[in-house]
Amino acid sequence: MPYGEDALRTRKVMTIAGLKEKKAAGEPLTMLTAYDFPTAQIEDELGIDMILCGDSLGMTVYGYTGTISVTMEQMLLHAEAVKRGAPHSFVIGDMPFLSYQVSVEEAILNAGRLMKEARVDGIKLEGGREMADRVRAITKAGIPVMGHIGLTPQSVSALGGFRAQGRDLSGAVRLIEDAKILEEAGAFALVLEAIPEQLGELITGQVDIPTIGIGAGAYTDGQVLVVHDALGFFGGHVAKFVKQYANLNQVMKDGLRAYMDDVAGRKFPAAEHCYGMSNEVLAQIKEKMAGEGFKKASD
Repeated sequence: MPYGEDALRTRKVMTIAGLKEKKAAGEPLTMLTAYDFPTAQIEDELGIDMILCGDSLGMTVYGYTGTISVTMEQMLLHAEAVKRGAPHSFVIGDMPFLSYQVSVEEAILNAGRLMKEARVDGIKLEGGREMADRVRAITKAGIPVMGHIGLTPQSVSALGGFRAQGRDLSGAVRLIEDAKILEEAGAFALVLEAIPEQLGELITGQVDIPTIGIGAGAYTDGQVLVVHDALGFFGGHVAKFVKQYANLNQVMKDGLRAYMDDVAGRKFPAAEHCYGMSNEVLAQIKEKMAGEGFKKASD
């Protein structure tokens, strides 16, 4: 439901309890990424339940080929801007590669930085049972953790590339077990990425915490998309699980092309875009310039 200014004044701040209430009531949860203040502000005004400042900013903002190169400093910078723009939505900051894998202690410290410096509402990390000790320790430190299983981009090389996970018996059972292990460790929600729709439904039925799907079918508790994908910001290949709701790539090209044409044709700036001065002041300026040896001003 869209929010105007009046509705925003009375809108409640989304909390973990609110997310669980929506799951219990069967109300789908909405989630999008954002990497900057204006995008977060728009999403917050629209009433998005959760906003993820994801390490996908490596590709969408910095032009990297993947998420591996994203640093903690980059995540802090962008997550802080997102949270400033979204006071009502539940904002989650992604833990970048090697910010939590090395040790439990480093995981707690870096999760704490996202909470303390960026002031996000929770953090997200990738991995199943192998990350249960991190999830348990971070939540014990008072930091909400969202898990992420299935296709985990930070491990894409080990997984054999960007391809769906859990399509055989052993893989599917492992993901179901991972979901339950992460819930037991204290995760407040799970992202399920690139898994069969039937498996997404099975996992959702096995846990009491909300599941958020991205390429996991229609039966998870909510959905998330990268906002640049949803709005068609980039041209080229579109992943199977993405639905484009706009074509900003073409809109921007059309607008900027019109700008270039106007400048080239001296149609911009027009009179309504310019500041003026009185003829009297202009005459005084030209007189002074002439007296001080400036080039002759055009009449």
